[in-house]
Amino acid sequence: MKTPLVLQYSDDWFVPGSPSDSRLFHADDADQIEVCPSQLGQGYCQAIPLQDDLAILIHDYTLNQYRVVDSPGESNCLEFEFRLAGRDAGYSSFIPYFGLKNFGIKPARKQYFNVEIWFKQPALITYFQALMERLSPQTRGTAERIMQWIARCQGGSSSSTLMGMLNQISGRAKAPGSQPTLEQILTDTLYAEAIAVNDIARSPITPAMQQVIGQILSCPYQGATRRTYLECQALSLVELYLEAIVHRRRHEADLNYIYQASTILRNQITNPPTIAALARQVGTNRLTLTQGFHKLYGTTPFGYLRNYRLEQARRLLMTSDLSVTEIAAAVGYASRNRFATAFRQRTGLNPKAFQMQVWQQAS
Repeated sequence: MKTPLVLQYSDDWFVPGSPSDSRLFHADDADQIEVCPSQLGQGYCQAIPLQDDLAILIHDYTLNQYRVVDSPGESNCLEFEFRLAGRDAGYSSFIPYFGLKNFGIKPARKQYFNVEIWFKQPALITYFQALMERLSPQTRGTAERIMQWIARCQGGSSSSTLMGMLNQISGRAKAPGSQPTLEQILTDTLYAEAIAVNDIARSPITPAMQQVIGQILSCPYQGATRRTYLECQALSLVELYLEAIVHRRRHEADLNYIYQASTILRNQITNPPTIAALARQVGTNRLTLTQGFHKLYGTTPFGYLRNYRLEQARRLLMTSDLSVTEIAAAVGYASRNRFATAFRQRTGLNPKAFQMQVWQQAS
């Protein structure tokens, strides 16, 4: 079997572990185990290779302090992520990796528990196409514009077909030392659209998904039988995710007023309307609007706006020379202190501390 799909961790964050570790749900000698040193936290990451183009990753750890993680960009990989604990617990998402570097913040004293299904070529192409076919024409068009831009930024020509764009992007993944981040290469408009696509790709974990996840975590088999069993469960879990995307699309007309409202909030980030005014603009009332936001995004309209502001602020902290005060104003906060409090509540770090760590790791 070829090298399995695994994520790369910094040497001082995770260290090699053993499949016999009692903390694991189950393991096999073929698994790759990384454990968190006791001085940094507790827990593990487990990569289970199934086929040359398919793997399951299980993450279950808690860190003692917040960490800004500089992850080298995975290339030719596609992830379906199911979050069981931590921020956004109870939701699943779809994440393509095209050789772009990523800076993330791992929270302190909060369990991070994910089950992830990873594909590389040729399955990457198959499942990427399967997802794109299930998106609405508008969302698919947005995703294709983002892919075309990434392909151009990586030195490729613009292709008119999905297959062509995928081959261009995956075939031109850059060397680790020269990898840009998504925040660096996307225009302001495309970055805002990427956030909107991520919102649509985010789907609640259904009872059927939860059942399959439980079967993955409690697998009773070993060896070849275990691999066959887990492969079946992994593909079933991805199919359930794709079904959930189709289900959401069937109800898009009923939720169109929420999409309209979220677009208004994104476009008026520094001077948003009140909830009542927003409801009037999209032809509904405050209660229905709030209920719709909870159904679609798991938060209130202003909770959605806050999250969007902080995503934009994170990008500016990473890519601009603006001061924290200027960034606060750019994303709609009346004062630096209010912005710093909101950023710290969401990430655990002050904006300036995050900015300095990103600059230090990028240098």
